[in-house]
Amino acid sequence: MLDTGYDGLADWLLVVGIGILGVALSPVAEVLIAKQLPRLGGLPTPLARITTSVITGFACAAFTFRFGIGVELPAFIFLAVLGVQLARIDIEHHLLPNPLVLALLTGGLLLLLAPGIFHQQSDDLLRAALGALILFAGYLVLGLISPRGIGMGDVKLAAPVGLYLGYLGWSQILYGGLLGFILNGVVTAVALSRRGRTGPTEVAHGPSMLGAMAGITLFMP
Repeated sequence: MLDTGYDGLADWLLVVGIGILGVALSPVAEVLIAKQLPRLGGLPTPLARITTSVITGFACAAFTFRFGIGVELPAFIFLAVLGVQLARIDIEHHLLPNPLVLALLTGGLLLLLAPGIFHQQSDDLLRAALGALILFAGYLVLGLISPRGIGMGDVKLAAPVGLYLGYLGWSQILYGGLLGFILNGVVTAVALSRRGRTGPTEVAHGPSMLGAMAGITLFMP
């Protein structure tokens, strides 16, 4: 919760500043991704780049409002920058590249080590690791049962999603996992109503997973 008065103004300036940082980091991430993964076809369209930057900036500002200047903030800034890129790529290409998913998992784990070490919160780290395993295993079972509904990219993305949700708490893992499917169902229903039942109905599931994780992080205590 932000304070009022001078301290409150300082906090708001911090939130805005980190949001601007997110806007600046987004195109940097896009350039690096385009160089490392040329099969994606280079940089996205200008409209997509602007939209991605705005969403990234908003996410960074929201996470700063949520956590303040804490040791866990860099991990969630990293999540905002790379998570938005993954959502964009999944929407555009129906693809969640392994290098990016692995980077989100390993980078998130390394950055979450800091709060665990300095605050002596080993339980949070253990829960985060278990959350990654639990959500990955759950998605793997669903992917094997219904490969048309859950792709292997979604299964792999479940690991970093579970990592972040697990760091926050057991309830966050449960509700975050469920909310991802609810959001995807809503998006699919909207897509069906717009395209008609005779059109293609494939909807990327990754953005719903990432959106649910962000929502749970920001709004669930």
